[in-house]
Amino acid sequence: MTAPSLYLHLPGTAAEALEFYRGVFGGTVELSTFAEFGRTDGPSDAIAHGELTGTVDLCVSDTGTQDEPFSARGLMVALLGRAEPTTLRTWFAGLAEGGEVVSDLQRRPWGASDGRVRDRYGVLWLIGYEHGTDPAGRASPSQR
Repeated sequence: MTAPSLYLHLPGTAAEALEFYRGVFGGTVELSTFAEFGRTDGPSDAIAHGELTGTVDLCVSDTGTQDEPFSARGLMVALLGRAEPTTLRTWFAGLAEGGEVVSDLQRRPWGASDGRVRDRYGVLWLIGYEHGTDPAGRASPSQR
């Protein structure tokens, strides 16, 4: 079974958002337009379905008249330990471009490092890692 993935409905910025997320996370992007899906509830060149596939998978579409645009309260997307600390710090900085750092990515009193950033599309991300572990959560050789 695969993990759930984020699916955003955006107001005409789906293609731009997928390129932004590809720039942050890497991966490949596939896009399909309203015309290709036979949808008539928006511009024919709007994105009916776009997908980023890679280390972080997510889907994005432009809103049609039948869709509600993305908004979130009380929701965070957690990328805790999804990559090496250096990569997670790079992702944090990338997501912050044009967005807002809610809490700096820093070492916390419980020993792990984490931080929160709201990106330019309104998605709140929690990024962090345990010190001395690999991305699967195993202790590093020096700590075994």
